[in-house]
Amino acid sequence: MTAGLWTQWILPGIWITIQLTVYSAALATLVAFGIGIARTHHSRVVRFLAGFYTEVFRGTSALVLMFWLFFVMPGLFGWALVPMWAAVLALGLSYGAYGAEVVRGALNAVAPAQREAGVALSFTPWQRMRLILLPQAVPEMIPPFNNLLIELLKGTALVSLLGVADTSFAAYLVRLATQESVEIYSVTLVVYFVIAFVLTRGMRVLERRTKAGVGITAGAAGAGGAR
Repeated sequence: MTAGLWTQWILPGIWITIQLTVYSAALATLVAFGIGIARTHHSRVVRFLAGFYTEVFRGTSALVLMFWLFFVMPGLFGWALVPMWAAVLALGLSYGAYGAEVVRGALNAVAPAQREAGVALSFTPWQRMRLILLPQAVPEMIPPFNNLLIELLKGTALVSLLGVADTSFAAYLVRLATQESVEIYSVTLVVYFVIAFVLTRGMRVLERRTKAGVGITAGAAGAGGAR
């Protein structure tokens, strides 16, 4: 594989993959917290609507949703999306539905006594969520969020079917030009692994910091798990 092909296709493809991952993860995070918190709301209507969203998007193929947003929505509503943003929307909405269940489970896992303490202090529901529940629940969300983030990274390869020149699409073009399947796809595997490794290390740092923020040390967490 020549240096020209590397700089012309592979490096820009890696950058597009990183952008897709960051944008989609940002949208998925907003969706996850919004829908996840709504799943714990006192109103049955709000819980039903949030649950309906979760079931629909967890049961829908991200690839089919991507095609729908790109090919069908312009004909129905006249809103044409560029392939990049159709992919970001499809991935963010889909993985946000999975993340919403992580948020709901972590919030429900907070000890009831903590909620009762907030009521005793006359906190509003939003104050209880912001000051008591989320600080304790967020550290428990990060490990499953990390898994979803890695799955999202790998899911960005679907955008190549829309012609977006991400890492996988760039690898395909280089293979066509050079007929070097072994070399190019081996490099592609390494690229995805390196990005995933960096993301995982970053999430572990974030997990340690959020746990330290609520007074949970690594030793205490390990001791709790041993019991």
